[in-house]
Amino acid sequence: MTVDVQGRSVPLAGVWAADLTTHTDPRGGFVEWFRASRLSGGTGVEFTVAQANASISKRGVIRGVHYFADGAGQAKYVTCAHGEVVDVAVDLRVGSPTFGRWTANRLSQAEPRSVYLPRGIGHAFVALTERAVMQYLCDREYVPGLELTIHPLDPELALPWPADLPRIVSDRDSSAPTLREAAELGLLPRYEG
Repeated sequence: MTVDVQGRSVPLAGVWAADLTTHTDPRGGFVEWFRASRLSGGTGVEFTVAQANASISKRGVIRGVHYFADGAGQAKYVTCAHGEVVDVAVDLRVGSPTFGRWTANRLSQAEPRSVYLPRGIGHAFVALTERAVMQYLCDREYVPGLELTIHPLDPELALPWPADLPRIVSDRDSSAPTLREAAELGLLPRYEG
């Protein structure tokens, strides 16, 4: 399967990706997927972990585009611990020079990489393998009811979902507004510059 994660991908202010190294020996492998000093050196952000999550997805599952409105939410640091995904960050910050644009990264256990997503950036991914395990570190605890979502198949966003995969989307995500509708409803975060 060929997935062009570059496509319309652009750099987004605050989003940072780091290639990781797998250390192997006869027992298997070891990957250090988070180090606070490395993230701080790459972003200038002091990241305190308040919550850790994992999601397990079947091939073709699309999760997101999830985000929080102003004043709420979580910055996230994500990696794919098992399988492979196309991970997408979408700039949802009204007033941002890259509003409505996205950046994509292929995340996999075979070629490990982690991505940092600041507040105001929407997050989504699609599982490319029969089983994909994503791990998330969050700088704040999740507050039920505050997380919002943009429809992951919004044609104006044109996210890089492979055409040859089944598309499995939750009811919540498939009934979500498009980016344009969310903007008109005043549901998006503001760009802080």
